Amino acid sequence: MAGLGVSGRAAARVLVDRGANVTIVDARDDEVQRDHAAKLEARGVRVRLGDGDSLPADTDLVVASPGWRPDTPLLAAAAAAGVGIYGEVELAWRLRGPGAAPWLALTGTNGKTTAVRMLTCILTAAGHKSIAVGNVGTPIVEAVLEDYDVLAVELSSYQLHWSSTVAPHAAAILNVAPDHLDWHGSLKAYAADKGKIFAPGTIAVVNADEEWPVRLAARAERVVEFTLGTPAPGQLGVVEDLLVDRAFVVDPVREATELAGLQDVRPFAPHNVANALAAAALARAYGVSAEAVREGLRAFRPDPHRIAHVATVGEVGYVDDSKATNPHAAAASLAAYGSVVWIAGGLLKGADVEDLVRSCSPRLRGAVLIGTDRAQIAAALARHAPNVPVVDVPDLDTGAMDVMDKVVVAAARLAVPGDTVLLAPAGASFDMFTSYGARGDAFAAAVRRLAESH
Repeated sequence: MAGLGVSGRAAARVLVDRGANVTIVDARDDEVQRDHAAKLEARGVRVRLGDGDSLPADTDLVVASPGWRPDTPLLAAAAAAGVGIYGEVELAWRLRGPGAAPWLALTGTNGKTTAVRMLTCILTAAGHKSIAVGNVGTPIVEAVLEDYDVLAVELSSYQLHWSSTVAPHAAAILNVAPDHLDWHGSLKAYAADKGKIFAPGTIAVVNADEEWPVRLAARAERVVEFTLGTPAPGQLGVVEDLLVDRAFVVDPVREATELAGLQDVRPFAPHNVANALAAAALARAYGVSAEAVREGLRAFRPDPHRIAHVATVGEVGYVDDSKATNPHAAAASLAAYGSVVWIAGGLLKGADVEDLVRSCSPRLRGAVLIGTDRAQIAAALARHAPNVPVVDVPDLDTGAMDVMDKVVVAAARLAVPGDTVLLAPAGASFDMFTSYGARGDAFAAAVRRLAESH
């Protein structure tokens, strides 16, 4: 096992319970890792901390944790020695028994977790015993051994990279935009790993409004598209204020089925409507009724830090979308509002912000920049939005919470009634915060302090 993370620990438990000789290696050696190691060693797992590079002798199979790059020394050594390398997802697929629950899977640069949780709500509303697994929730290697009717599976590009035989009943690609290029090496390689979700025989559900999903489904046996426009035969889409299905009906040319209303999609934003359509298409591919789609979307509650309204202060709305950790996600978030004071910055992970800034510039009232790569965003703003006021908030020795107070105060000074102050950073949080959740919490706390001072 390469890695002592959540999926690595789960895979180790499952394998050792089936009689395998399991060794976990991890370069980290701290109190948390030693605690995990002690629990696994009590179950017969060998754990080697402080050395994640060398391949244990007599290894027959390596199960790679999602974050491990293919060029890490251990994985490179395994490949050179002809040792098979699985991810946890591939291992889970191969451990499935006769009559195992089918998978409804989805991937994309952004929106995966929201869409898979929507899908789970819809399946539950239809009376199916289901659970969200994969890149979210319960480790999939454990879920496949439980008694579920159908699994809603979120798959990352890392997980798909190490998968070779996974074949969902139906699978969706929401979108593909530059992300994790430091891991994959190029956008083409990243997209190719995403495309592995469309296995032979899988019903391919694609976002017709995005270039890459359509390209990646070119060889699929059956393709069902969704769009934010009026659906053509064979598509799901939007007609006035309704989500409509013209794919999973008897006569797609003459027939359309109402699935839900736009008011049933929460929080409402164009990209979230796309998420709902993708979830609906996967559920309909499994035979779920239109009534269950509506009921499931109504029951869905978004995870924190996803275009979450924090407060209205002085007729200005404050919205936390700290989960927008790349330019594509930030662009979708910005498109949901007409006049924005944008809080942005963090670790861009090699991503280019030129297109993002160019597209959102007409709706910017101002920008407040934080984090390691804020200068790149400032330079793009100077080129594409030279009249937009920009406030640079440097890192402070007093801590991230104090930084966020200064950020929110600066944003409030730029905003006028009717504006939205939007935290949609377009970058990862780890330069200043422990997670995007911690960043969003700091923003919300600063907004509440601002409200108390008014």
